[in-house]
Amino acid sequence: MFMHLEVFYYIFILVAHMRSYCCWSVNNFLMTGPKAYLIYSSSVAAGAQSGIEECKYQFAWDRWNCPERALQLSTHSSLRSANRETAFVHAISSAGVMYTLTRNCSLGDFDNCGCDDSRNGQRGGHGWLWGGCSDNVGFGEAISKQFVDALETGQDSRAAMNLHNNEAGRKAVKGTMQKTCKCHGVSGSCTTQTCWLQLPEFREVGNYLKEKYHRALKVDLLRGAGNSAASRGAVAETFSSISRKELVHLEDSPDYCLENRTLGLPGTEGRECLKKGKNLSKWEKRSCKRLCGECGLAVEERKAEMVSSCNCKFHWCCAVKCEQCRKTVTKYFCVKKGQRGRNESAGSRRKNLRLRKKH
Repeated sequence: MFMHLEVFYYIFILVAHMRSYCCWSVNNFLMTGPKAYLIYSSSVAAGAQSGIEECKYQFAWDRWNCPERALQLSTHSSLRSANRETAFVHAISSAGVMYTLTRNCSLGDFDNCGCDDSRNGQRGGHGWLWGGCSDNVGFGEAISKQFVDALETGQDSRAAMNLHNNEAGRKAVKGTMQKTCKCHGVSGSCTTQTCWLQLPEFREVGNYLKEKYHRALKVDLLRGAGNSAASRGAVAETFSSISRKELVHLEDSPDYCLENRTLGLPGTEGRECLKKGKNLSKWEKRSCKRLCGECGLAVEERKAEMVSSCNCKFHWCCAVKCEQCRKTVTKYFCVKKGQRGRNESAGSRRKNLRLRKKH
């Protein structure tokens, strides 16, 4: 399976930190760090990849669109910011790893993991009992925490922020679990129900965290706070007062309209936006205004011809033959205001030239 280089980097860092553990226990199952890596590494890699893909989906029509350079979880890069976008990257990555470990546990990929039946037989509410096979989020949470949180070796405010957002990602998975029930009773009646918890689609976790991103809390700490015991105590006290379900950041976000090569930000010039189309959300319909108009850019309409297979028929025996259909589609892009006029003039000249040739 193809994976971004960032995922390989991510796993490399995880392995290095796993080797620093002598041993740890999960669900009364003892294993050494390197052995744990061998068992869970493919799930961790898949989880990190799902986090990357969900980040790109959630921010596809935002000014910041989860660029490749934003996806390294290392705290050692001086180029990484401590803004709300970094908070989301940590949360969705942590959630992706926990989600995948939990799902693979339910699929029977791990010998030491099965259903969470710890509450089976207990009354959950009026008319229903816990039962069935709940997805073992406790297992996924514990293992993912050992992997993901191992990246944070510092004790400063930046490390505290990352750890807090890692936890918020795990809380998001638990908070979006869905209750599924089965009725029991005579002749199909529902005298009582047996219920269990299942993972939602990961898109639900992404939607949940996107809402948290919009309401992320900025934590104001004294500049120059170091690693002294007093500073670490103040940082810990500050973060402990904030709900673990909320995303937190230390810095304001830069202006994503503008290109910033130092920070690896491409700006919005040249970005595609949406104006028309079926089933577009309000956020998508406003993307041209957000990416172009509010960034001082014009919207340029471009038409392109798409060729696709159509009118396919099965011929005996045994082939499928299709026609080639051509369709003109309209796309919209952000361009500099002066550039739009030049592009339109060039297009008009080409059109007039074609007309003269026909005559």
